[in-house]
Amino acid sequence: MNKLFKRKKCKQIFKFPIDNPAAIHYTIIERCDDMSAKRTAINQHFYPYIGQVKELPVFLAGIGGTEYQCRVDRPEGYCWDQILFCAKGGGTLKFDSTTVRITDGCYFFLPADYPHEYVPDEARWDVRWIVFGGSACKQTLRELGMTKPLVVRLEDGSSLQRLYDKMFVALRSDRIYGNYICSGLMYQYLMEFHRLASGSGVPGGADRSDIILPALNYIDEHYREDFSVAVLAEISGVSQQYLCRKFRQTMNLRPNEYVSCRRIQEAKRLLTETDIPAAEVARLSGFADAGYFCTVFRKHEKLTPTQYRSLYKGKR
Repeated sequence: MNKLFKRKKCKQIFKFPIDNPAAIHYTIIERCDDMSAKRTAINQHFYPYIGQVKELPVFLAGIGGTEYQCRVDRPEGYCWDQILFCAKGGGTLKFDSTTVRITDGCYFFLPADYPHEYVPDEARWDVRWIVFGGSACKQTLRELGMTKPLVVRLEDGSSLQRLYDKMFVALRSDRIYGNYICSGLMYQYLMEFHRLASGSGVPGGADRSDIILPALNYIDEHYREDFSVAVLAEISGVSQQYLCRKFRQTMNLRPNEYVSCRRIQEAKRLLTETDIPAAEVARLSGFADAGYFCTVFRKHEKLTPTQYRSLYKGKR
């Protein structure tokens, strides 16, 4: 990428086929030491013009790959966030005081401006990468808990590969709106990466779905009833403390907060679809006390149940 190609020599430059943009392959077009030739190839094929999308929440800043990845040492990090994929071969990633071996099927995320180094362990190290940014990128990554480098080996990364290919195709097939299309695809890619990484390969994350889903299913079926976190923990087969920690990591809510949200969701449906009195709405939604229901409802919606019904009944 940009800092990588500031080196004096570049052995290979890659591009994908012009005649069939849907077939994403790399072809060596020349060997050279000329910096202008390198930049022309990179700018044309890997780094789109971002002027039209730079104010969007998330946008694609670059995409590409090299069959012979060389050593990259960035003591001050890189200006963009990055997700890289090892298609073949292997290398070593270093950050902080950590050294991680990167093998076939590994994805690694590197936050912007985070010092790192990665080096090939084999002559051929096939690495594919995307770099991205955006006005809401930093906040989005923070909400996802992606503030430090992350390495994950996925059993099936085909969904990410499809999105990667679509971004390549969009850039080549639509020079006017391709960047906008890629912005949406980039957001999908980021969310899909987070989903897959949360389910496998991340320390403490491999069992997250297995733990949380039974609790979520129980809440959805029994939210009208009175039950404790201890019940959810027993169903999930873990301690209450562990369930609360995993629940918060996944849902950004405590279990009790999620129960309240589910009850409020049902209350909103009843308020807008029926003429049932507010006290009865409270009972049917799982709130034993109508006064407490009104307090919780107002906290969530900034409106009383009566105001909410007047505003939205018949309009949804």
